[in-house]
Amino acid sequence: MSTSPSHLPDHHPITPRRVSFDWRETPLLWIPDEPTATHVINVLHLLLPAGERWFVKVFREALPLIRDPQLLKDVKGFMGQEATHSVQHSFVLDHLAHQGLDTGPYTRHVDFLFEHLLGEKPPFGIPVPEPEWQRFRLSLIAAIEQFTAVLGNWVLHAEGLDRAGPDPVMLDLLRWHGAEEVEHRAVAFEMYQHAGGEDPARYVRRILGMAVTAPVLLYLWAWGAAYLLRHDPQLATRSRYSLREHNRAVRKGLLPTWRELGAAIPRYLRRSYHPSQEGSLRTAVAYLASSPAARAAVGRAAIS
Repeated sequence: MSTSPSHLPDHHPITPRRVSFDWRETPLLWIPDEPTATHVINVLHLLLPAGERWFVKVFREALPLIRDPQLLKDVKGFMGQEATHSVQHSFVLDHLAHQGLDTGPYTRHVDFLFEHLLGEKPPFGIPVPEPEWQRFRLSLIAAIEQFTAVLGNWVLHAEGLDRAGPDPVMLDLLRWHGAEEVEHRAVAFEMYQHAGGEDPARYVRRILGMAVTAPVLLYLWAWGAAYLLRHDPQLATRSRYSLREHNRAVRKGLLPTWRELGAAIPRYLRRSYHPSQEGSLRTAVAYLASSPAARAAVGRAAIS
């Protein structure tokens, strides 16, 4: 079993937060004149409601495997945060639909992926023992959380987004979510290390989890961006996703670089790796203390 920083005296507690976002004034093109950057980031809203519900479900099934009290607290805090993320991104889907962008034809495929292909039992009757299937799904969550930590750290420091004059509510959603991803960046990895069996099989499965996760995420993201651009009712002509436009947005600091995303993979595959190396906890916690959505929710709770 790996040594976990959750056992250190200054361990940071993982707790869900109340947030309140008002989407009434948020335009569909929330980064002005940047449809590709807007919709590449909007893919988050397509993937996360179903994906984070799935995280919670898999972790709930695995709770009996946890023998460490501190890890159990962290996992429950992680589950609370992920459930809140899922709900808030679902509200964005409703907002997109209200503005004429129906995401249902895409999100139905995402729901099928998480509910059936990655459900409680292996799909198509594949003869994988139940404990091994559970460990495999935990390895996928750990790999996905590697990317969410990298993206969370990126958005907290994305000065290019600030310069572009984005909608402040959407930017706050992304930074609040990103900050919590940095805050709980180690929990899924520690859960996998704790419940993923013994090495060398545990390490091999960690590699497999990333080998499955990285290409599937890339495919889903490209498909999602293409779908959103093609169906955006406010664009004068039907747009197509293109690498040229994507890379232009990267150069302007509106999207993370391919190097930032790609370098996350070999880091994760090192035997000595631990996600506490990703991002700055201090920066994340500072943003969470100042997030307008979190402060608004606290204010409304105090009034009620």
